[in-house]
Amino acid sequence: MAAKRAGFIAALGILVSSVSVGQSPAVGSGLMATGSVTSQPIGHYEFCQTNPKECSIRSRDRGPLIVNDALLAKISAVNLAVNQAVKPRNDIDIYGKEEVWVYPDNGEGDCEDYVLEKRRRLHAAGISFSNLLITVVRKPDGEGHAILTVRTDRGDLILDNLNDEVRLWSHTPYRFLKRQATTHTGQWVSLRDENNLLVGAVKK
Repeated sequence: MAAKRAGFIAALGILVSSVSVGQSPAVGSGLMATGSVTSQPIGHYEFCQTNPKECSIRSRDRGPLIVNDALLAKISAVNLAVNQAVKPRNDIDIYGKEEVWVYPDNGEGDCEDYVLEKRRRLHAAGISFSNLLITVVRKPDGEGHAILTVRTDRGDLILDNLNDEVRLWSHTPYRFLKRQATTHTGQWVSLRDENNLLVGAVKK
């Protein structure tokens, strides 16, 4: 595991971004290109009704998180720890309905619940919410899926309950749809189509 993590960190080392703060980065920069404000997923909207303080945080976008090897290791460790701690179970089986976004305090949950827990732990470790962005994608089979994007100066990193290895967004098989805004935890922005052209061109 240590060797694998070291390899991940080394691979990211060549992908340091030079994107200016406040700009939507060009494809190929290591950061996703964002679009305009878009609709909030219904599950997140209902989560916000229950947790209004978490969805009303406004902040200045100071740019991607500056990381070192120790912080990258922490991000990787949180992804693995939550994946191992939470038992996968869908909302219908747990709550009898779909799109219930909650912290998996009972030890089980679906993709959104993994994301919320990883976001909570990384924020407690000192990472700003502006760089911890819940992201909605579509899997190759067409099913919707939620992942956590950690915005860093080495690229947008993806934490996924379906993969214990943290990856750059462009090294995943997903079609990227929308994610939380960097300046408001209750607001969402679209992810531009050119992101998906890049993902499709990357050899998996």
